[in-house]
Amino acid sequence: MSYLSLHKPVIVIAAVTAFASHAFWAQAADIPQPPALAVKSYQLYDFNSERVIAQQDGASRVEPASLTKIMTAYLAFKALKNGHLTLTQTLPVSVKAWKVEGSKMFIEPNKPVTVDELLHGMIIQSGNDASITLAEGIAGSEEGFAELMNKEAARLGMRDSHYMNATGLPDPQHYTTAHDLALLAAALIRDFPDQYQRLYSVKEYTYNKISQPNRNRLLWLDPYVDGMKTGHTKSAGYCLVTSAKRGDTRMISVVLGAPSDSARATESQKLLNYGFQFYESKLVYKRGAEVSTLKVWKGAENNLVATVAKNVSITLPKGEYARVKAKVVSQQPLVAPVSAGQQVGTIQFILDDKVIAEHKLVAAKNVEVAGIFGRLLDTIKLWFE
Repeated sequence: MSYLSLHKPVIVIAAVTAFASHAFWAQAADIPQPPALAVKSYQLYDFNSERVIAQQDGASRVEPASLTKIMTAYLAFKALKNGHLTLTQTLPVSVKAWKVEGSKMFIEPNKPVTVDELLHGMIIQSGNDASITLAEGIAGSEEGFAELMNKEAARLGMRDSHYMNATGLPDPQHYTTAHDLALLAAALIRDFPDQYQRLYSVKEYTYNKISQPNRNRLLWLDPYVDGMKTGHTKSAGYCLVTSAKRGDTRMISVVLGAPSDSARATESQKLLNYGFQFYESKLVYKRGAEVSTLKVWKGAENNLVATVAKNVSITLPKGEYARVKAKVVSQQPLVAPVSAGQQVGTIQFILDDKVIAEHKLVAAKNVEVAGIFGRLLDTIKLWFE
């Protein structure tokens, strides 16, 4: 079978195949292997295409340390969006939050602190006291907040994560993976871009007359890095989730279990440089763009426009994009009524006869049922199909 260009895909009538969550691509001959990193596990993830570029033990369960606070921030941003919190709202500081061990922003029980101050203290200063105060403000208790964290993790597809607290302090039942952290980081950037841009690139924050720098060294070393979060405990080692954007391509690196603060920055930089040097991400279809026109049976209209429900990008080794072909797999017979947003097929991207990515196609609008004579005519036609 011959295939057409990306923007004029050939249509194949068949049952819809399952949606592929991870792409396979043939590695180009001149692309070197990912760098060997002195860490327990890592993953390099392309934000636009939602594809894993490289990984080492990406599914191994590890202690997340303060990377936990990415989820705490996600739920705080969600509470702001839903109107359950406001940035200017003050939250009480409990004795538990005040006395918590580890890194702090140095809030006090008798001093009002706003949600905005707590977000700065948690994200920039990695304050455990800020994390607990936000958790208690959102859910009433840190234990109740942990339940929300686990529900959100399940919703986001973080299948190998479990939370016991809002800070990342060690607990045998508190764990995650490099892959789950990449999913979470991408979700935070995607769902709360304004909050991400406002907070995660800030290099220093002062509260209670105490200034503390952001522990993410790459904010000073790499102009393309605009976040995200560090973590460290004795048992977890030094950890870093980093997001960097060059042009239209955003990469997320997750490095877990590095031997030192400087090593987690160096190893993360190696990983990001590898991704940007040898891979590229291209937007193929914008959300709502017409991909193809499909036949509809027994409908008031004979055809419908198939589109994509979200932006579709593909990530490939540089130089391979021109060789990619597209194929629409149409669900047939497609019989009215059809609702807007209903899946009507898939679009596959193919390189060297292998499907490297697959995305759902949905109906752009409703197609109502035809009158009795139209339905009868199509019924007869379908007998011969």
